[in-house]
Amino acid sequence: KEAMDIDIQSKPARPHWYERYVQPCVAELLGSGLFIFIGCLSVIEDAEGTGRLQPALAHGLALGLTIAILGDI
Repeated sequence: KEAMDIDIQSKPARPHWYERYVQPCVAELLGSGLFIFIGCLSVIEDAEGTGRLQPALAHGLALGLTIAILGDI
């Protein structure tokens, strides 16, 4: 007899309900909170000569940090 090659395709595992619903919401909340918190803190200090550069750099850094940390979710 010939050996029969049977390819069994299993269904991909569905993610847990926590990973589907709760984790993205918590990541969005944490990312938005970090972005707003750092943005507001960058405007509080009114040093001479910084102008619009300090808040712009702080928001860019906060956004980059948030994407680097929470981008997988």
